[in-house]
Order: sequence, then C-alpha cells, then structure tokens
Amino acid sequence: MKKIKVAFFAEILIEDFDGASRTMFQLLNRIPRDQFEFQFYCGMPPKNDLGFEVVELPAFRIPFNSTYKAVFPHFSKGKMRQKLADFQPDIIHIASPSPLGNFASDYAQKHQIPIISIYHTHFITYIKYYFRKLPALLPFFYKKSVNMTRNFYKNIDRIYIPTPQIKEELQDICQLDGQNMQIWQRGIDQNLFNPNKLNKDYLFKITKNHHPTILFASRLVWEKNLKVLIELYSLCQEKKLPYNFVVAGDGVAREEVEKQMPNAHFTGMVSHEELAILYASSDIYVFPSDTESFGNVVIEAMASGVPCVVANGGGPKSLITDGENGFLCPTNDTAYYLEKIQLILNNPELRASIIEKGLTFVKPLSWDNLANIYFNDLREM
Repeated sequence: MKKIKVAFFAEILIEDFDGASRTMFQLLNRIPRDQFEFQFYCGMPPKNDLGFEVVELPAFRIPFNSTYKAVFPHFSKGKMRQKLADFQPDIIHIASPSPLGNFASDYAQKHQIPIISIYHTHFITYIKYYFRKLPALLPFFYKKSVNMTRNFYKNIDRIYIPTPQIKEELQDICQLDGQNMQIWQRGIDQNLFNPNKLNKDYLFKITKNHHPTILFASRLVWEKNLKVLIELYSLCQEKKLPYNFVVAGDGVAREEVEKQMPNAHFTGMVSHEELAILYASSDIYVFPSDTESFGNVVIEAMASGVPCVVANGGGPKSLITDGENGFLCPTNDTAYYLEKIQLILNNPELRASIIEKGLTFVKPLSWDNLANIYFNDLREM
C-alpha cells in the first residue's frame, strides 16, 4: 500500500518545550509508520531521532521572548522547494501562522495540496502583553494580528480548534466562517497525572511547612498574566495569610517575578514526574492566564485531584463549569481569586466535590482517541 506523505512545518520540534510541542509529539509518537511517511521542516530540531527526515532551517531569536526562534524562509526557500519537490507530499501540516507557516501555505496552495493545522497559540491575546509598555502601539498591532490570523487560517482546509470558546472568538474577531474548523480538544496521560501521586513529604522539602499550598505551573512569560499572580501573592502577604506559593516553570520573566514574590518557592523547570507530584500534593492550582488556546495545565491539575481557580477567558473558560469542577474569575480581579481560594480551603466538602467533578471531566480525554481522529482525517484528505 502506498504511504501517505506528510510535510510537517513547525519552528520548534523539541518535545517538552511548551504545550504546543507536547501536543504535536503526542501525534508524532503515534505515527502509523506502515501507512505514513513524514518529512519535517523546523528551526529548532528534535533532541531524539524521529525516524523520518528532518530539514533543519536557519532560525533567529525573536523579540519579546528570547527562548523562541523563528525561521525566515527568505534564507532557505530554494532548499525547501527542492526538498518538497523530491518528497512530493500528499498533505501539508502547518503548526502556526509564522513566516515558515505562510511559506508552507503558499506552496500548498500553488500545488493544490490540502493543509491541516492545529490551533495551538491564541496570538491575538498576546498583543496586550507584548505592548503593555507601549500602549499607543497596541491598536495598530492588534489589528495586524487579527488580519494575519484571518489571512492565514482562511486558507487552511482543516483546523483543529481546542474549545468552542476559541472557535467562537476566531469566528467573531477574525470573521472566519468556521466551516473548516473542527473541535479537537487535548488529551492527558492519566497514568502520569492522577491523585495517587500525592506526596506531602516531597512538598515539605520545598516549603519546609505544612501550610496550604497554592501552585502555579507554566512558562514564566508575561502573557500568562503573571501580574495577577504577583498581586495575589502580595495580597496574601498583606493579609498575613499562611499560604505557600509554589511556582514551577521557567522563562524570560522569572527574574522579575522572583523579585516581586520574595517568599514564594521557585522550582524552575521540573520533570513531568515531579510536576505530577507537585499538582497532586498542592491544595489549589491557580492560573490567571487568559491567552490560552486550551490550557493543558488546567486538565493536568484536575486529573491530579487539585481544585483549579482560573481566569474566565481563553481556552480554560470551556474547561471549567464555575462552582462545580473549579472556579472562573474575572481575569484581573485579584480579590475574587483569593475569595474563591479561601472558599475551597475552608470548605472540605466543597473541595471534595470539585475534585470529584474534575476527575469525571478529564476521564474521557484520551490522546489515543485524538490521534486516531488526526490520522483518519489525513487518510480522508
């Protein structure tokens, strides 16, 4: 049987780099090799052999977040065109509406090759954080971001959208009709993330006490609305509340956040196994980001048996039923976050109910099912 050939374009192909990378690798690690042949184009190549050709392209660090690199196709158009001509892809997968993604889209349209994409990053909502110190430029760049999103995704044959909330926003803000959009959530490894990972001794080594622990786990970048996390910490300090703040993750904002949260505990990057213990051993997971397309960390926390108090915006808004499996908070209302945190901590029955309903919510989220949908769609396309 002739294998289906997929040309896969993504700036970053490092498995644990961020949520988008982890999602991609859930698919890449499940490729039916007897049916598919992949060819990868990237600027930051994988650390391990994928078993398929990887075309590494010149990449440059980007403003606002120096941990990321972008590929500018101008420097490698000839190489990519020749590689694609030799490979003869049946389908092109594009990770994001970047310069590399736009090159791939143009090539696919010119050669009448169907395109599939997963909506990983809600770039439109990043603008207010990137230009927070230059508010006069915000309207211009917001409009540019909306136009870029519309012009890119209108040419994609199938877009996997993580939540109905994000689909509605794309249809409304970017005036996309939604006919090429398909709800495709995210899965979770429930053998890894589950309440049995609770280990208070592990947590005690970090906090040196048994006070209630509020956990934030994510990349430390300003678009995660870290300002609210800092304000929440400061409010608890002001009220002399005996809460531990544990911050797991790293990023360009870490140094500044550490300065403003001097008594918090910063773990830096941790392994998935350690993260699973942190979730299950904490009392509350707080996540003020309103820029998520989905919110992998929220379902990881729910699967670990920790109540979630999150921003009422972006992808997590579709994951939480307010007051049932967690709480949704007005994005920047720090006092509201604290009110819900205290409500959970002071009401064991409510906390147990939220945990139970959270575990019920995540139970059907299977990567195997989502991967089957993806590969079946590639066959159909």
